[in-house]
Amino acid sequence: MLKYALIVAGGKGLRMGSSQPKQFLPVGGKPVLMHTLETFRRYDAGLRIVLVLPHGQRACWQELCREYGFGVDHTVVDGGDTRFHSVKNGLNVVEGPGLTAVHDGVRPFVSPEVIARCFAEAAVKKAVVPVTDVVDTVRRVCDEGSVTVPRDAYKLVQTPQVFDTDLLKQAYAQPYRQDFTDDASVVEAYGVPVSLTEGNRENIKITTPFDLKIAEALLQTCSI
Repeated sequence: MLKYALIVAGGKGLRMGSSQPKQFLPVGGKPVLMHTLETFRRYDAGLRIVLVLPHGQRACWQELCREYGFGVDHTVVDGGDTRFHSVKNGLNVVEGPGLTAVHDGVRPFVSPEVIARCFAEAAVKKAVVPVTDVVDTVRRVCDEGSVTVPRDAYKLVQTPQVFDTDLLKQAYAQPYRQDFTDDASVVEAYGVPVSLTEGNRENIKITTPFDLKIAEALLQTCSI
């Protein structure tokens, strides 16, 4: 069974207030994106990694790889106008049958155990998404103002989201819709239910300067 990981990294760093894309910002002495690829390589040395980057960021990434002596084997594919189109471009180089994970490039703290569990469950259930519990009180905004909703009825969604490769390709053959916010929403729109599995709370998405501070702290306790 062929196993792929599509690492999608299309950020521009706007919320970081930085001219450098967030996936290239240093954490623990090297770019965030390198940590992410190394995490997936540690999970499985034979995993086929496909990095989806905006075309204009390719040269910068190649230079960073040379500067840091980065040796994780991967294929680089040009991104598209949206995340949907970027994943679709990445799927063009994915072969089946097998399983394909789609992961945010700025989530370097996913645990190898979560990656392994997502792949194992997707081999049976076809579509698996890692989630964590909501720990804060949640309110829903409505015409009358806002109301508290039961937080145990909601989950926070993470990546990698892992799917049967043929299923994922068929789902991405659909026309693009604005409500396709992640890969699970694309697969659900194709008519296939998505199963949930336990994620890890350290698996944060680094998008703001505050997230960078958390990432530096996490590096003291996480083995990435």
